[in-house]
Amino acid sequence: MKKTWSEKLEDKKILPKVLKLEEDFPCYNAMHKMGVSVGDPVVLVNASEIIPIMANIPKGRLITIQEICKKIARKHKVRGCCSLTTGIFIMTIANAVEEVITRGEKSALTKIPYWRTLKSDGFLNEKYPGGQEAQKKLLEKEGFKVVARGKKYQVSNCRDFIYTIS
Repeated sequence: MKKTWSEKLEDKKILPKVLKLEEDFPCYNAMHKMGVSVGDPVVLVNASEIIPIMANIPKGRLITIQEICKKIARKHKVRGCCSLTTGIFIMTIANAVEEVITRGEKSALTKIPYWRTLKSDGFLNEKYPGGQEAQKKLLEKEGFKVVARGKKYQVSNCRDFIYTIS
């Protein structure tokens, strides 16, 4: 039987895991852009470490996958956090939130404003429930200006709204 989105959020026993960054890692390019070099320690985490970050983004503020990764890396005292794993969990969290809401269940997940979590450079996430269009509507409802960039959408002046996490 196929797992629900909520079941996919369950912690994996092998995580968190600290590895040394290698060039053949799927997240290498993204990590390298964040200043992480080959051989630097990086962490792969469970969704349970991402959920509280996403849940605490206040109305009027935004966060990117990169900002979440920086926070997690600091917590684990390493140079970086795997943005691929983090991105997959962010998408899973968003879908779990909508799944719980659709079922009418009582859950702390329903309080997570996942639409305030953006991809790099303020781009919307096409893998969220309802795709970019649904995320665009939720962001515009909160007063953000969203502009088309080819087939993608981006929050205008996104950097002005980034929530800085200590």
